Amino acid sequence: MTVEAIKDEIEHLSPEGKAALTAWIAEQDLMSWDEQMETDFSPGGAGMALLEAVDAEFREGRVMPMEDVLADLGLMLRTKPPVPMREVSRRSPVSSSPR
Repeated sequence: MTVEAIKDEIEHLSPEGKAALTAWIAEQDLMSWDEQMETDFSPGGAGMALLEAVDAEFREGRVMPMEDVLADLGLMLRTKPPVPMREVSRRSPVSSSPR
């Protein structure tokens, strides 16, 4: 069966049938993604160099613990007054100064 024939059959499905097919395709896509991640981050996989680099940063103390990041973020949010939405909408996408 060709892709065009499959597309033609899909066009004739009921809305419920299309929803079921969409859910099935999404599940297949997620399973494929999971398999690719497992392959990439297994020994010898394409992502191992990234994991090794991150591990090195941890060992060398160049990574801030998440608790510290969140604490700093909370401190920044408490010390900086929020920007009203009307001011945000007037700002240029390139510059943070009002128009």
